[in-house]
Amino acid sequence: MRIREHPILEFKRGKKVKFYFNGKEIYGYENESIASALVANGIYRFSTSLKYERPRGFFCGIGKCASCRMRVNGIPNVRTCIERVREGIRVETQDGSAELPSADFDEKKIEKLDCDVLVVGGGPAGLCAAIEASRYGARVILVDENYRLGGQLIKQTHKFFGSKDEMAGRRGIDIAKELEDLVKKSENIKTLLRSTVFGYYESKTKHLFGVAERLDDFSEKVYKLECRCAIIATGASENMLVFPNNDLPGVYGAGGVQTLVNVYGVRPGKKVLMVGSGNVGLIVSYQLLQAGMEVKAVVEALPRIGGYFVHAAKLRRFGVPIYVSHTVKEVHGKDKVEGATIVKLDENWNEIPGTEKRIDCDVVCLAVGLSPSTRLVSQTGAEITYIPEAGGFVALHNEWMETSKRGIFVAGDLSGIEEASIAMLEGKIAGSSAVKRLGIEINESEVKKYRERLKELRAGRFGERGRRAKEKIMELWRKKYGEL
Repeated sequence: MRIREHPILEFKRGKKVKFYFNGKEIYGYENESIASALVANGIYRFSTSLKYERPRGFFCGIGKCASCRMRVNGIPNVRTCIERVREGIRVETQDGSAELPSADFDEKKIEKLDCDVLVVGGGPAGLCAAIEASRYGARVILVDENYRLGGQLIKQTHKFFGSKDEMAGRRGIDIAKELEDLVKKSENIKTLLRSTVFGYYESKTKHLFGVAERLDDFSEKVYKLECRCAIIATGASENMLVFPNNDLPGVYGAGGVQTLVNVYGVRPGKKVLMVGSGNVGLIVSYQLLQAGMEVKAVVEALPRIGGYFVHAAKLRRFGVPIYVSHTVKEVHGKDKVEGATIVKLDENWNEIPGTEKRIDCDVVCLAVGLSPSTRLVSQTGAEITYIPEAGGFVALHNEWMETSKRGIFVAGDLSGIEEASIAMLEGKIAGSSAVKRLGIEINESEVKKYRERLKELRAGRFGERGRRAKEKIMELWRKKYGEL
């Protein structure tokens, strides 16, 4: 199932390594995640659910769901989608509740770290925030759970729209590399990869966070990190859709499929049903065609296509049908996806009997939106509120991206689901604002330009949702806290 030729990407898999799955010897590559190597070997069932013991497989690919948790070298609950394959590791299916670890580790002391600005999340918003803050001389620590920086950018092979200031006309993978290089060149940025910021704690003078860094032996090093300001850019997680068998291996989030195909060069299957015709659904469908997969259909519950016409036109040129006013009625299969049934909806969102259509597929890809990942920012005491247009619960923030908790800032999809170009601009504003909060003079005319560019990007039909979200957030802020 590995992709050997691709029109855009070259997969640098590294050295071939031997490892074991449930006692059986199999092979992967050192630059693959454990989960992607398993899928490449035709293994789709990673665990079973706690209550009904139903099979679970690859879903999000970024460590935010529990489907990829497995037992590795005697350690339970390892998120195999963000851990690389190593020579000789023992991977086991985790059924039901995890058993206690059978591995022994040396006791490790808690180490202390200190910085001016902590940035949590190495995606487009976090990278731009770290770079911006470091330009003014702030000491920055950038933390990300993955073993490389870039976030969602590392799987985007399409060229971005917008202006040159947001690197428009370039592919996401190239933007990720440029931002990563800027981070590496900065003497003011320390990067902690494979690391999780797991908690916020009260401190008399600074903000205090707990950080766990994953080590090669699957143990962890724990840090007590103090900072004067923190920018939280933890992104978002895939939404789920309710239908029978929506939990079978073979039902993926769109981002999870992108991770397999564009990052690791692994096809999750041969025939795909795409659910959702927003830009994500349309773009990922085209990327799957580029990877040699067959897209059987795209279904959309709305009576119109949700994404840009240019993306839909590409699919239609390949003969991919797009069914509007349709949804998934049911997925078929016992241990993995073996097909699906779609059905037409009336103007009241009710299924129309007799309109069912069977789709021959082994992959169902859900591109039905994202929800901001607010768990960490909510721990800080920042006020959280529900804004439907922002994608769900978000932290209230002002035009400087500062939350109701002084010194805690947000940026990117965490502050409301929008495009990567907007995330980068919000990251720049948050980085400058955090530095200003430190008492360092910043170029405020530059920040004003960032804000003006955000208004331009949110103008028009496709920016309407994000614009309305920010308007609601700012209105609530004024009512509760006064000036922005």
